Amino acid sequence: MDTPGHVDFSYEVSRAISSCEGAILVIDATQGVQAQTLSNMYMAIEHDLEILPVINKIDMAAADVEGVRGQIDRDLGLDGDSALAVSAKMGIGIDELFEAIVQRFPSPRGSIRDPLQALIFDSHYDAYKGAIVHVRVKSGLMRKGMNIRFMSSGAIHEIEEVSLFKIDQASDTDMLAAGEVGYVTAGIKTVRDVRVGDTITDDENPCTAALPGFKEIKPVVFSSIYPMDSAEYDDLKESLEKLMLNDASLVCEKDSSLALGFGFRCGFLGLLHLEIIQERLEREFGQSIIMTAPSVRYRLKLQNGETALVDNPSQYPDPSRIDSADEPYIKAEIITPLAYIGNLITLCIGKRGEQKSFTHLDEKRVQLVFEMPLAEVLFDFYDKLKSTSRGYASFDYEIIDYRPTELSKLDFLINGDPVDALSMLVYRQGAYERARKICERLQKNIARQQFKVAIQGAIGGQIIARETVNPVRKDVLAKCYGGDVSRKRKLLEKQKEGKKRMRLVGNVELGQDAFLAVLRTDDEN
Repeated sequence: MDTPGHVDFSYEVSRAISSCEGAILVIDATQGVQAQTLSNMYMAIEHDLEILPVINKIDMAAADVEGVRGQIDRDLGLDGDSALAVSAKMGIGIDELFEAIVQRFPSPRGSIRDPLQALIFDSHYDAYKGAIVHVRVKSGLMRKGMNIRFMSSGAIHEIEEVSLFKIDQASDTDMLAAGEVGYVTAGIKTVRDVRVGDTITDDENPCTAALPGFKEIKPVVFSSIYPMDSAEYDDLKESLEKLMLNDASLVCEKDSSLALGFGFRCGFLGLLHLEIIQERLEREFGQSIIMTAPSVRYRLKLQNGETALVDNPSQYPDPSRIDSADEPYIKAEIITPLAYIGNLITLCIGKRGEQKSFTHLDEKRVQLVFEMPLAEVLFDFYDKLKSTSRGYASFDYEIIDYRPTELSKLDFLINGDPVDALSMLVYRQGAYERARKICERLQKNIARQQFKVAIQGAIGGQIIARETVNPVRKDVLAKCYGGDVSRKRKLLEKQKEGKKRMRLVGNVELGQDAFLAVLRTDDEN
């Protein structure tokens, strides 16, 4: 278990932990115990793992090994004196670490005489073999040619290859026995058919119950992806399909926009997951894409008693049909030096956070616990947290429940025409501030035209913010060196009439910068 880790992938971490007897808890000698360190350690304790604390980066000039040992004692409740001090870069203490793993970690448990029970903790895709399933065999045996059953879906496959993990995966073995970790291939076409946390058993002699802890992975952040050029839609579709072969947690469905054409509505595990997919599309597949503002999934109770889940502004029903709205809330844990407490509390309260606890970990560090809406974390919270604390604060969160909120659909009109790709669902009391900032940014990113361009933010039929892009204007008075003022006024009126006619037929093109401006809602100029 490395720290920090990331909350987006906490389920995969929990499944990996459940397949082990012990865990190495790596702590940075320069940073100390962070918020993710605590959450990952509690997860390991729940699975009754033997924990071996390791202090890494002891070769760094800012390393405080003895201070970190004290944090391990106070914050984690482990024996700080037994923590191993290592430097992976310099190779210091690595031999002692390997010896400690052998001495401290218990041997695997499980009998080969019991029915097959194997835990899937990961998978990856191979172009020739299909999905390669990473398993930890809890009991029984897995042999080549055996028919295995996935207990969550009931799918049955014949094992084509079974092997222990090796650097080159060049040679396979005859079987995997209880206590061993390896991989199997069974002609499975996509990673989506292999669910992390699922249990594999023998189809002929199945086990009585699946291993505990399995759950369906559900996306919590949603955004639409469109190609920059509508002619590249098929290329984007092919790229997303290839990504989904390797990433079972990515959810996609077709979407369309009047402004951007055809695209895909995608669901992600969190903001980091969204950024990873965006980077992979651009770097690995060379796609030029536009992503709409990320949104969470709101729960709406309608007047007729039905409940609707909405994550896309285009699906937002008429406000008169809505009885109440709920939004997802998170429990956020922040560990920070004392010097930054006031600014961080102000930041969290500004994001509608409610303080739940304030704990002094030692004479220099404090743990803050807030409950706040997930939607407030999506845009710039993490960046502001790091800049406010100069990079020293650590942040971890978990989704806890849904709570009532005042929800509104914020639309943006360019030259009087609504642009559906810019619409978003926002907290009603913060709508004016959000609309004002986005209108200001759109003004800076929309090219000047021959006519005046109005940028408006609206809730329903009410305009709540406006900015204007001034026109590029020809100096029609340049040839007038004198004469009566009425001649100048006549030329200006003629120009004004021409601008009006042009505005009626003129189209405003929105580039990628305009859509990126919606994502940047911070206070930078």
